[in-house]
Amino acid sequence: MSELREIYQEVILDHCRAPRNCRALADPSHQAEGYNPLCGDKVVVYLRVDHGVIMEASFEGVGCAISTATASLMTEALKGRKVGDVQPLFKDFHDMVTGADAAPQPRLGKLEVLGGVREFPGRVKCATLAWHTVLAALQDQPEPVSTE
Repeated sequence: MSELREIYQEVILDHCRAPRNCRALADPSHQAEGYNPLCGDKVVVYLRVDHGVIMEASFEGVGCAISTATASLMTEALKGRKVGDVQPLFKDFHDMVTGADAAPQPRLGKLEVLGGVREFPGRVKCATLAWHTVLAALQDQPEPVSTE
């Protein structure tokens, strides 16, 4: 295994074991629930948006290592970004994990550690659940979103 791949796996395991921003926000401006029926991952994403900027992002849930690490890394990446940046960031992330575009995407930052998911197509839904959920939150979608 390459040294870089080992480092990436360590980052994913670190975010799984000690997820960042894993808590409910007391007074979110947006929130949504997501569910991956294939493996049982569940997530609730909370956002506090002020003047079009994501000031706080957090999540609660249960899921596999990929799902939890993605939610943790995603919430870190979203803080301080404009709401309009979320969809393009998700597109870059989705293209990376599906293999549609494996070229490095500088705006992904630490999220690039999840690039190895493209080698396991069955795990793409685990890696994108939090993203689908955050998009639903920004659209004030009341029903839980699903990866199916």
